[in-house]
Amino acid sequence: MSSSQIQKKVTIGVCGGVAAYKAAELVRELQQRGADVHVVMTRAAQEFIQPLTFSSLTGHKVVTTMWGEDAQFASGLDEQGQIEHISEALWPDAIVIAPATAHVIAKMAHGLADDFLSTMLLATTAPVIVAPAMNVNMWNHPATRANVELLQSRGVTIVPPDSGYLACGMTGSGRLASIEAIAQKVLDILAQPLHQDLAGETILVTAGGTREAIDPVRFLGNRSSGKMGYALAEAARQRGATVTLVSAPTSLSPPGRCAFIPVTSAEEMRVAVMEHLPGATVVIGAAAVADFHTPSMAHEKLRREGSIHLDLEPTADILREVVEAHRPGTLVIAFAAEFGSNLDHAREKLLAKGVDAIVLNDISRPEIGFDSDRNAVTFITREREIDIPEMPKREIADCILDQVVALRAAQSPVAHHAG
Repeated sequence: MSSSQIQKKVTIGVCGGVAAYKAAELVRELQQRGADVHVVMTRAAQEFIQPLTFSSLTGHKVVTTMWGEDAQFASGLDEQGQIEHISEALWPDAIVIAPATAHVIAKMAHGLADDFLSTMLLATTAPVIVAPAMNVNMWNHPATRANVELLQSRGVTIVPPDSGYLACGMTGSGRLASIEAIAQKVLDILAQPLHQDLAGETILVTAGGTREAIDPVRFLGNRSSGKMGYALAEAARQRGATVTLVSAPTSLSPPGRCAFIPVTSAEEMRVAVMEHLPGATVVIGAAAVADFHTPSMAHEKLRREGSIHLDLEPTADILREVVEAHRPGTLVIAFAAEFGSNLDHAREKLLAKGVDAIVLNDISRPEIGFDSDRNAVTFITREREIDIPEMPKREIADCILDQVVALRAAQSPVAHHAG
């Protein structure tokens, strides 16, 4: 690490599970990537690995209790006389809980604070990353799933567990994600751009592919992975914006520190977008919204008894409604998935919807677009076209946001602050 770089500070919270020993590997991995690491352990974690291991690795005291090691002098203060769970909460640039047990996830979700780790988590404003590890049935239990979704809605980043053979002898999801994956997620969240050029903006992003039910088990859908929309949400948040992500079903974990609103159908997405539109200064419609839906869903599973015919009706044009209802100064950016680079058709769509810009995405190329981690797009406004060459979607997201910043700069300051 060069002297010009600022060392990032990370606190690792270690919970009581068989995977607790892997937290030592995470300490080393983050250190090798330039981080200064503190460790906080729950009482249960100490049954699996000793604090001495972590203090030897980090060179820092390992926090294991609210009250200090010597009960006679148990004050809850650190060496500087500050309340320790508050000073430790303010120290890190990020906190990662690995492994995170179902118990600790439940405490986080419901705001319980009965030990050092849970109290520190309530007191921190740093981004929090959670890497669960538990029995497959515990991971799949509705209570755990609900707690995880609640944490995600508050901006907590979840690094989903891997599938495989578990310590309990069962096979399935629940194994702690790879140390490399956890460390990379921490570093991705810590990576801040030089300029917070979207500070003050409230950006509403849609992502994923909506699903339109045919019967209780079948739906009309599309191949959208949601990766482009999620990359835009993450990039916007890192550039200082307040971000709301309205997402149709995907396999992705929501980016940290974004308000997350899961939806399924086009109508559910429309309702969510219109509900949050009044507070938005920028709307980016990256979702692949279904163009048609069935006016009435079959109440039972349709049987395979010869051919069937579906009556389809157009879904609502969400972005057109946004344009009609938004307050003055709000920028509206649409996406157009086309077979081929059809600039004329994309420009017609831009004018018909009345949006400020449209991002043309050529889905005829198998190596980019749907399901891919890479993309190449054209950013089109009424006045010009900017080609953004093939690169990872996260980098594409920053290029798109660069153009959003340029559009904002071209606006009248009066228009931006109106309403």
